[in-house]
Amino acid sequence: MALTEAILNLVQAMALGTAVALVVALVGISIWFIRGYVNDNKKKQHSNDLPNLPEVPGWPVIGNLLQLKEKKPHKTFSKWAEIYGPVYSIKTGANTVVVLNSNDVVKEAMVTRFSSISTRKLTKALKILTFDKCMVATSDYDEFHKTVKRNILTTILGPNAQKRHRGHRDILIENTSEYLHAHVKNCPLEAVKFRTICESELFGLALKEALGKVVESIYVEGLGITLSREEIFKVLVIDPMAGAIDVDWRDFFPFLRWIPNRGFEIKIEQMDLRRQAVMKALMSKQRQRIASGEEVDCYLDYLLSEAKTLSEKQIRMLLWEVIIESSDTTLVTTEWAMYELAKDPMRQDRLYQEIKSVCGSNRITEENLSQLPYLSAVFHETLRNHTPVPLVPLRYVHQDTQLGGYYIPAGSEIAINIYGCNMDKKLWENPEDWNPERFLDGKYDQMELHKTMAFGGGKRVCAGALQAMLISCTAIGRLVQEFEWRLRDGEEENVDNLLLTTHKLHPMEAILKPRN
Repeated sequence: MALTEAILNLVQAMALGTAVALVVALVGISIWFIRGYVNDNKKKQHSNDLPNLPEVPGWPVIGNLLQLKEKKPHKTFSKWAEIYGPVYSIKTGANTVVVLNSNDVVKEAMVTRFSSISTRKLTKALKILTFDKCMVATSDYDEFHKTVKRNILTTILGPNAQKRHRGHRDILIENTSEYLHAHVKNCPLEAVKFRTICESELFGLALKEALGKVVESIYVEGLGITLSREEIFKVLVIDPMAGAIDVDWRDFFPFLRWIPNRGFEIKIEQMDLRRQAVMKALMSKQRQRIASGEEVDCYLDYLLSEAKTLSEKQIRMLLWEVIIESSDTTLVTTEWAMYELAKDPMRQDRLYQEIKSVCGSNRITEENLSQLPYLSAVFHETLRNHTPVPLVPLRYVHQDTQLGGYYIPAGSEIAINIYGCNMDKKLWENPEDWNPERFLDGKYDQMELHKTMAFGGGKRVCAGALQAMLISCTAIGRLVQEFEWRLRDGEEENVDNLLLTTHKLHPMEAILKPRN
């Protein structure tokens, strides 16, 4: 447990340190209590007629950390919302965190009160992995954020860019279909591991969009080795995803940052060095292509020609962001959708009949999506029930504000629990059930992207929402159109998630039967 390790490290540091270490620690804790007392008084003085923010009871000094030890805080937050309401505060060591668990309050935070809480609060690991907020998703809302978001929308993710990159998505769908048909032909009784195929194809698409080319292997000078495509994927996607949810206990106790935690620091720094070395090698390779006169419509070419104010490292980070984000969240949604359909033959058949009535004997394409309301419902219900990003990176309140009718003092942190919003029993009937029909009641336009809070909202709405919908919906439709899906025996029980994420802990395995 991260907290247990933290306490052991703290005890060891004090046992091995001098009396000065003990004094400094005690002074730090005293300062923390004094600040907490001052903040409490400030809250009382400024709340006026606003009710006090509900607080989840916790322990002295460590606050509610012990209650979050299972590393699925989004689920714990949702349980607390049933007791304390949709807005409440917790203590994570020295930090006060205001947790939001309902659509209305989250929309208020993302839109109405955005100017007061637009600053990001990152953990030590995320600061290193994002080059101190040098990404669209994690940067503060400032001129840098506006510029790089405009760049990525112009080049890759905006509507016009999506039209230009249509061929990449079509190839992804065709490759996936061909692989599955070959698998069924050669091993008809063997379960297929869908994630392996989808993951590889999404990574290939991400490389094309970012760098203009799928790279099968590359020599990395900074590491002195040649890496295969699978090894590149591990360095650029799998390892950073694991690192992003790693915990440095000092994030919870800023006044004790002087205590070393070298094991954690070395692990994250090594992860960053490997990633940077691979990105340098990939960019160097594509610069050779550019020097030869070959032009490609990709993010790297655009940044090198248009984004003259960006540093070399900033460009590397922005390219890496495209690669990791395009390779991950769309996979989560598509895999869970196929899992739910594979265990529910009636709903799978309903979707197949809808596709058949619209497309006939023709293969489903993106042009058909607006005519397929049930497919849209399957996509949005999967986003709601298996939210790809259950917790938004913490935001920092830099000026006094209010949310949900409560006074929120400057210095607080805001945790937006998207999972909690999508499991709110006041908004969703039987929210734990996967029920696409809930989106067919006429409440929403069929092509409305933001039926749930999965893509966020306001000025920081997810830039990749359109691409995610196009890829996932077309893939789901095509897979159901061409195959009957049935879960491998025992697979229905594999519903656990991977730690902080909603990644399926056990990759889905299904038996496929080609349709006539």
